[in-house]
Amino acid sequence: KTGRVYGYLISMLTMMKALPLSYNRDLQEDKEGFFDLVDTLLSTLAIFTAMIESVKVNTNRIQDVISEGYILATDLADYLVKKGLPFRQAHGIIGKVVNYALNKQVSLHQLDLSEYRFFSPLFKQDVYSINIGSSIASRDIQGGTSPNQVKSALISARKKLDNE
Repeated sequence: KTGRVYGYLISMLTMMKALPLSYNRDLQEDKEGFFDLVDTLLSTLAIFTAMIESVKVNTNRIQDVISEGYILATDLADYLVKKGLPFRQAHGIIGKVVNYALNKQVSLHQLDLSEYRFFSPLFKQDVYSINIGSSIASRDIQGGTSPNQVKSALISARKKLDNE
């Protein structure tokens, strides 16, 4: 249904762009697309709701995939920044660390502290405290992924739903 919705969007944007030249008469043409768009959206949301209610999350598989990749590379750069290194330099160092780990075919947590320290003396034992949980929790800003922010967003959404 995305193509259909995008088509209506482009149609509306084109009409809106031409309004100053047509004395607003083009707005007669927006109704058909708008009402079809509403019908399409409502039916899609009904299907989406049923789909979400039946989703089963395989948390073990998620943990495996997360630990295989280099998803925490930005957190490692942030770690070096907290130790006083400018982000530009931290980014370059972490790029080298990731390339090194890729060539060695290991994850970042499988590197020894001596290997990390080869790239920067700022790495200490606490580098191993960086994990997906600490990464998620560190994004404690409005709209972030921390548990506090998610809880706040859920409370806000529930209030909006209750008011409607």
